[in-house]
Amino acid sequence: MKLSDIKSILPGLENVEFQLEDGRFVPEHFHVTEIGMVTKNFIDCGGTIRREERINFQLWNAEDYEHRLKPGKLLHIINLSEEKLGIGDFEIEVEYQDQTIGKYDLEFNGNNFILKNKLTACLATDACGIPQEKQKISLSGLKANQDSSCTPGSGCC
Repeated sequence: MKLSDIKSILPGLENVEFQLEDGRFVPEHFHVTEIGMVTKNFIDCGGTIRREERINFQLWNAEDYEHRLKPGKLLHIINLSEEKLGIGDFEIEVEYQDQTIGKYDLEFNGNNFILKNKLTACLATDACGIPQEKQKISLSGLKANQDSSCTPGSGCC
């Protein structure tokens, strides 16, 4: 989800709720402690130099059980970050501490913002030496060679 997406969704909501993929909700008294632009410059295992830019939201649970972040307040924080930091319309990555600090992609299911688990992957599969996964096929799905005299009932086996 891009920053423009969340900005268009927020005005139509009564509450801001974040949900993990396993169905658990981020406690409703969470704070958005920071919004920022994160730029990552790196080299992959194949030697290609890469650059990623993302908008980072950090969610934090405080002991402030009376606090509830409303959509208008989050929209104000987003607008302020755009104005003061000059951030653009990039994909959003959410940091949230569950068992440990995790980074999540963000989606919206019509009611809640869903924290989607991120996965690591090799970006240089053609250069890093990891063999391609072999195609799995079912033997029962293979057609017998029509020129072969070894067919069921032929006595060749």
